[in-house]
Formats: sequence, C-alpha cells, structure tokens
Amino acid sequence: MDIRNIAIIAHVDHGKTTLVDQLLKQSGSFRENQAVAERAMDSNDIERERGITILAKATSVDWDGHRVNIVDTPGHADFGGEVERILSMVDGVVLLVDAAEGPMPQTKFVTSKALALGLRPIVVLNKVDKPEAEPDRALDEVFDLFANLGANEEQLDFPHMYASGRSGWADHSLDGPRKDLHALFDLILDHVPAPKQLAHVDEPFRMLATTLSADPFIGRILTGRIESGRVRAGDTVKALSRSGEELERFRVSKVLAFRGLSQTAIDMGEAGDIVTLAGMSKATVADTLCATAVTEPLPAQPIDPPTISVTFGINDSPLAGRDGKKVQSRVIRERLMKEAESNVAIKVTDTPGGEAFEVAGRGELQMGVLIENMRREGFELSISRPQVLTREENGQRLEPVEEVTVDVDEDYSGVVIEKLTGPRRGEMVEMRPAGVGKTRIVAHVPSRGLIGYHGEFLTDTRGTGVLNRVFHAWAPWKGTIPGRRAGVLISMEAGTAVAYALFNLEERGRLFIGAQEPVYQGMIIGEHSRDNDLEVNPLKGKKLTNIRAAGKDDAVILTPPVRMSLEEAIAYIDDDELVEVTPGAIRLRKRFLDPHERKRQSRAAG
Repeated sequence: MDIRNIAIIAHVDHGKTTLVDQLLKQSGSFRENQAVAERAMDSNDIERERGITILAKATSVDWDGHRVNIVDTPGHADFGGEVERILSMVDGVVLLVDAAEGPMPQTKFVTSKALALGLRPIVVLNKVDKPEAEPDRALDEVFDLFANLGANEEQLDFPHMYASGRSGWADHSLDGPRKDLHALFDLILDHVPAPKQLAHVDEPFRMLATTLSADPFIGRILTGRIESGRVRAGDTVKALSRSGEELERFRVSKVLAFRGLSQTAIDMGEAGDIVTLAGMSKATVADTLCATAVTEPLPAQPIDPPTISVTFGINDSPLAGRDGKKVQSRVIRERLMKEAESNVAIKVTDTPGGEAFEVAGRGELQMGVLIENMRREGFELSISRPQVLTREENGQRLEPVEEVTVDVDEDYSGVVIEKLTGPRRGEMVEMRPAGVGKTRIVAHVPSRGLIGYHGEFLTDTRGTGVLNRVFHAWAPWKGTIPGRRAGVLISMEAGTAVAYALFNLEERGRLFIGAQEPVYQGMIIGEHSRDNDLEVNPLKGKKLTNIRAAGKDDAVILTPPVRMSLEEAIAYIDDDELVEVTPGAIRLRKRFLDPHERKRQSRAAG
C-alpha cells in the first residue's frame, strides 16, 4: 500500500485537533452512526477540559488507495520537545494558521523545526469564516516568516488553502464551493513524497523511538517510523543509546499500527510505516531499536534540557490524609519515577532526607498538568514555588530567557510594557499595530520574571490580552527580580472559619477562604493589603450578651473569596510558603506552621 506520513503543526488553539476530527470523519474512518467525541484525538481528561493537546498522537486514514499516517502535535512550548522528535518521522507537514491571528510564537517555533529538517509545508489558513479573519494578510505574514527563518526556494514556493476546520471544508480559493476536505486530501497525496525508507525494505531492521507510553495490559511501548527492514512479533531486537551503547536485547511481544483512532496488532511492520512496539524494559525515546547485527545508532534529536524545578513533598499539614489515599513518600516517589520514565522532558531527583523530590521540567503548565493528574489519582502533596534552573559556562552564570509575544488593546500596552521591561528585566524587541485597536509587543524576558505573571497580565488587560511564550536562549543572569509585593494573612488558630470573623478581616485584604471552611495554624487565608505578613484569628465569633438589642443584628454578607487555580497558587507563593494539594482542596500555607519556628528560620536566613 502507498504510504504518506504527515504531521499537523500550528500554534496552540489554531484548530489542529478539530481539523483531524474532520479528516477522520470524511475519510470514512467512522461509521455514519458511530458515537465519537468532539476533538477525538484529545483523549486525556485534562486535554478535554483545557482544550489543549498535551501528548502527540498518531492516527491513520485510507484515501483513494493510499494510507495517510497523521500525527497531531502539541502547540504549547512546554511540550515543544515532543514536536521536534515527531517531525523527524514524517515526510511533510500541514501548517495551520488562524486567518485572524496570523503566525504566532508557536507557529514560528514549529515552522523553524520543520524547515530545518528540509520539510516542505502545506499552509492551510484556517477559520476564514471568522468575522475578523484577514486571510490575505495572514498569508503574507506566513511568507515573511518563512523568509526570515531562512527557507529555501522550494520551501518558499508552498501551496496554500483556505479552510474552516469546524465546518469541515478546504478550498484552493476563497470563493470555492466550501463542501468538503477532498481537495486537501488530494493536495497531501500530490505534494508530500512517499517515505524514502520504502527503498530499504530488504536491509536489517532499524527504527528510531520517537514517543514513549505505557499500556496497562502490555507494558512499556515505543512508537516510531521504521527506517529500514521489517519487524514481526517474536523477533529478537536490541536497543542502542544515542552514543551506540547496547542497552538491552528483547523479544518483540507485539507490533501495533494506527488504524483510524485505535491501535491494532499487525503481523509485520515494514520500512516507512509508523508502528508501535512492545516488549522492552529499558529502551526510551531517542534510542534506536534494531536487528542484533546493527551496530550504528540512528541520529536523534537531543532532548531539550529542563528550565524550571519544583519540589514535591509529602503533605504534613494538620488536615493531611482526610481527602487522599496516597500520602506516603514511597508512593509519591514511585509515581514520579513512572512519570519520568514515560515523559522524557521530566527529571526527578531525591532530596536529602527522602521526604521530598525535586522535579525538573519545561514550564509551569507541564508541572501543573502533572500535579493535576496526581491529584485526581488520589495523591496528597505539598508543592514549593518553581525555581528556574541555571547553568555555568566559562565562569558565567546563565539563565533561560523566553520570547514573549503579547496581543493587547492599545489602551493596555503601556502597563504591559512597563511590567515586562521594568521589574521583570525584559527587553523590548518589537512593537507594532496588529489589527484594529490592537498592538503586538515582542519582548525577551527571563523565565524567572514570568513565573506568576499570567494572572497579573489578565488583570492588567481586563482579560482581553493574549500572551504567548517560547524558549529563546540562555543569557547572562540579569540580577534580582522582586517577588510578590503584598504580605499574607496567616491563621493563628485551628478550627472552622466563622463568617463574623471573616467579615471583620475583609478590611485587612482579600480573603482566599469562605465561612465554615477548615483552617489550621500557619495556613494562609488571604492577602494582606500591606507588604508585611499578619497573623489573624478567623475563628473569633460574636460575643453574646443577655441584653436584648434595640435593632436586629446586621446580617453578615461576605465578599466572595478569591479562588486560585493550581498554577495560580503555585506561582503566587513565596519561597517560605507551600501549596497543599489534595483531591478535594488547594490550600496555601507557610512552610513552618509554628510562628516561633518561622521567626527562628527568618533570623537564620537573615
């Protein structure tokens, strides 16, 4: 069968997964009456809730006697390492660009990787039916982007189409029939070459592992494209590391291939096809799986280094063990090690004492997703503030710097520039109009300065701004960046919060808890309106007397408390604070609950 391997790449939220849904539907991969969830490729609960793709997933469709293997890739920078490796196993890419927004930071990131690998993209201007769409401007911007990224003449001569993924049509011109995606299928078959691996079918088996996952029934599984030869279930193969060292020999227990949305066992995988193998115990991403006679590994993309670290510890608060079932450090360690095994962008190290573990990864979103997954599995954790990882080069301390692109109403551009370039030590790179009344700002900002900024940014822009970030480079340390300016309100008692007490505390600052919620000594219950921490009593009820009041007591009406999401809470805390995460609650607390111990520690630190 004739094969085509393509990846769909785009900035986050430009419609990749929705387009794949329609490709599956129109190729007949589903029955007419089959119940299929919207955004069928986003299979994980968190992906569905947040509307983002976290893990790259493959599928395949049969069209006109050809098999088209399609890989749907993540758009977020935190999962960018995944995108680079996926591109190395395809022969073409469909680049999706929102006709209103035009190319965005992630578009630039994934396109630069695709062009560097010599792939010739097909550009699809998606969402052209949006009222604010400007497809011609977006197309010009894509051409400029390709030119700036050093595309060769072949790549600059890219075919383009206009589409609406949600409505399920793509046409070569804006006034086409707008019926279906048949023209896109035909363009893929004409423009994307067949895998050159097909010529190496009779050589020894070699395959580069691109993604790793675990199946509850068959264990560890690796997916990749077969570079040469054939593989059958029962064959003995070996795994070579990037340096050529033999890691293990194993018997292939299963060969699986993507057919529609499911993976099915096949008798044999051949060169050029994307398959999944089971049976290994040590091999991981970027390793070469090959016949026992092969000695040279295939060239592989290095795995991106982590840029931030967070400490995961046991929950030792007075309310520990009420919600979750998994509270011991041994169980937390096992779960983190299992995650590090299947997610190559995460590194886990033990800390002295063994009660906590340092987890390093690519960004706050990636950490937030891991913590949210563990929380749903019944874990209780205490999480520290994220720390940016630095490196030494030629005696100089370097830190990661990110390229931040902000689209914002003109009225708010001043406050955004002030925040990014002032205390956060960013440097302005570009500022230009982007549509009616909108401004696009590009700045290079240290990763440290962006921790916790997103919530503040949404407040500053009244929720109308869009901020995107992508790793830019390592740069010399920029000096101190001030943390949170406000102090916090700390509970001095343990018990249940009383409405009357909270009502009297409202003038002291914003509260994070409501009436009748459990509190304990050292728990953070609100933000102080000044810059110092203040200990308060949220349990103090109204004194009752036997004198009848002339008027009836005023009913206490509380302002609704501020509820933080997991990422907001982690970014909000200071170095001497922790986030207590349980299946039922997210609470903020001081690292040392006892006030005397806190004073001792701050004296020692000072």
